[in-house]
Amino acid sequence: MPIPEDLDQDKIAEAALAILSLSRMTEPYGTRAWKGIDWDVMNLLFEKGWISDPVGKQKSVGITDEGIKLADQFLEKYFGN
Repeated sequence: MPIPEDLDQDKIAEAALAILSLSRMTEPYGTRAWKGIDWDVMNLLFEKGWISDPVGKQKSVGITDEGIKLADQFLEKYFGN
């Protein structure tokens, strides 16, 4: 289902990146997270440069250095005490 146009795409992307980062793991080739979010949202994160291309058979997706930094900020912004 496409992201409804009446919703703030940037806020959705920020919250999605924060939640996606909760499953992140560090591997020899970078930081990855399990693909567990709607494909339209994953594509939005990819377009922003926060994750690697989510299309493929892998069950996880790479999080860019910028994405890692922002994910920590967004976790605090939306879910911090």
